[in-house]
Amino acid sequence: MKRIAVYPGSFDPITNGHMDILKRALDIFDEVIILVAIAADKKTFFTIDERVEMIREATKSMPHVSVDATKGLSVHYAKKHQATALVRGLRAVSDFEYEFKLAAGNNYVDPDIEVVFFMAKSQYNFLASSTLKELYIEGVDISPLVPASVIGALKKKHK
Repeated sequence: MKRIAVYPGSFDPITNGHMDILKRALDIFDEVIILVAIAADKKTFFTIDERVEMIREATKSMPHVSVDATKGLSVHYAKKHQATALVRGLRAVSDFEYEFKLAAGNNYVDPDIEVVFFMAKSQYNFLASSTLKELYIEGVDISPLVPASVIGALKKKHK
């Protein structure tokens, strides 16, 4: 049986921290679906289409990765696509409480879908999409922290 995981998030934009977690998830799962969340209450810098395109470009050499978007619950999406797990990343203790509550909620909705946590590597502990956008706008070179597709999208978006 194929082991499929869903890696949900806003990915606004995707970072090398996300990419590192994705690569490690592929060591455990046969296929990972990156699921871009469409949250009406969350203001994003990039549109859903821009985020999906950046991620597709960043993962084009990864044959066992696909990219999709949803407005619904990640756990429902996972079940519909025969996934057995949700992948989540933890950078710091501050992430733990939020992720713990989210995992408990997902378990309530569907106890058959596991939540698998990956600890961020130390070089990515500070890496948040909001921090990256601020650094970029202030003229800091963020190219070592994001896939090349993100730099191109930022250049187009922030003129």
